Amino acid sequence: MRTSLLSDWLAQRLDKASAEPAYRQLQRLLREAILAHELPAGRKLPSSRMLSMELGIARNTVIQVYEQLAVEGYLLAGTGSGTFVADSSPDSQILGNAATDADGETGRLSQRGQRLVASAGVSRRQWGAFVPGVADVTRFPAAVWSRLQARHMRNPQPELLSYAPPGGHAPLRVALADYLRNARSVRCEPEQIIITTGIHQSVDLAVRLLCDPGDEVWTEDPCYWGVRSVMQASGLSLKPIPVDQEGICPSADDLARPPRMMLVTPSHQYPLGMVMSLARRRMLLEFARQRDCWIIEDDYDSEFRYANRPLMSLQGMDDANRVIYVGSFGKILYPGLRIGYLVVPPALAEPFAVALAELYREGQLLQQAVLADFIAEGHFGAHIRRMRNVYGARREALLHEISRRFGQDVPVYGDEAGLHLVASLPGQVNDRQLAHDALAAGIATRPLSGYYSHPDAAMRGLLLGYACVQDEDIARHFSTLARVMEDHLQLR
Repeated sequence: MRTSLLSDWLAQRLDKASAEPAYRQLQRLLREAILAHELPAGRKLPSSRMLSMELGIARNTVIQVYEQLAVEGYLLAGTGSGTFVADSSPDSQILGNAATDADGETGRLSQRGQRLVASAGVSRRQWGAFVPGVADVTRFPAAVWSRLQARHMRNPQPELLSYAPPGGHAPLRVALADYLRNARSVRCEPEQIIITTGIHQSVDLAVRLLCDPGDEVWTEDPCYWGVRSVMQASGLSLKPIPVDQEGICPSADDLARPPRMMLVTPSHQYPLGMVMSLARRRMLLEFARQRDCWIIEDDYDSEFRYANRPLMSLQGMDDANRVIYVGSFGKILYPGLRIGYLVVPPALAEPFAVALAELYREGQLLQQAVLADFIAEGHFGAHIRRMRNVYGARREALLHEISRRFGQDVPVYGDEAGLHLVASLPGQVNDRQLAHDALAAGIATRPLSGYYSHPDAAMRGLLLGYACVQDEDIARHFSTLARVMEDHLQLR
């Protein structure tokens, strides 16, 4: 483009009726022309006086644009010599003749990234019938929470609006330690509690500090896909260990080659629901002590047991300081709160607190302060008792509908605790296709086979979450799901 034509080119593109200011339009147009090489390096631009007259805009506007583009490196301005397009082309001597990607792809993922995305279990549907593992957020005591939060915000302390100290908000750690000692028989002091954003971050922190890439980790088979993805993304070698009615069940060959770490859900196996037996717990603890391996105890929903009192934690039985206890408030209060925690052995408390602050620069201190008050003033315990009754009634309603519709054709597992149950299906049923068809009918559920390391050889079933379905809607929504199930079970 010749300099003499630049004014005409700009005039055709400047929209004086636009809400975008003239100086921004002019900046954008000149940048685009330079980057597209329509204005090549070394080309002299019209003077600010001439260009302002030809475009009908203020000279100061043109001067402002020229100065800004000079600062950004697009233009060179010399006193008395005029304004020129700068040479901003990449240095070919630096780049050399490096080969380009043969297929021209951009944004290609690493092998680790490809594996993570390909095996991801996350769903776009996070609420409604019968999404498993989601609390009824409509029952959250928002008025109480808002009052506690307003109390802090009336005269906010600067510390609560800054980054979190290592380990998290001290009053929350004190309140949580007291709760865990009484409710879960966890043996801990406040200093052993590390506040995180949830189970995923807790596990990620633990494996970063206690494992090296390539270390072997035992996971239950089936297990929660989220923590499995966290561990795989950390470069660990995962070994799925089958579960039986007593929990994780390593063979003699497995025990002969100890892992660096194992991840278990002893109080309510996820997703099948069995409770780890006392004998199996003692065996794992002794094995970890003798073979110097770590146990992560994921205690994700043990507050909600319907047949008896919550069980003692595995950590509470640990005399050798080999158990790291993790939990969160997502299933008790609401998932969006994003507050979880680890309880680590005393010797690990300081390293974990420092690493958390170093890696993640934690915040949300205001929310942590509100949660500390919520626990200390008794609202937390009251909410758990109230929701245990609510969820218990919904569990009974869903069990009734399954029995009424299918009788013994669809056995149920894992309904004694938590926020979901498993509806078992015959081995020939494709539960992944069934879940897909159910979603098309407006019902969200998860296929049991997706939680196994080898889905094609897995048990078949559906995870049905009942916590976030209103009592009066359970029968109607299950009727919709039942029609889809009947097609796959060929019961019609």
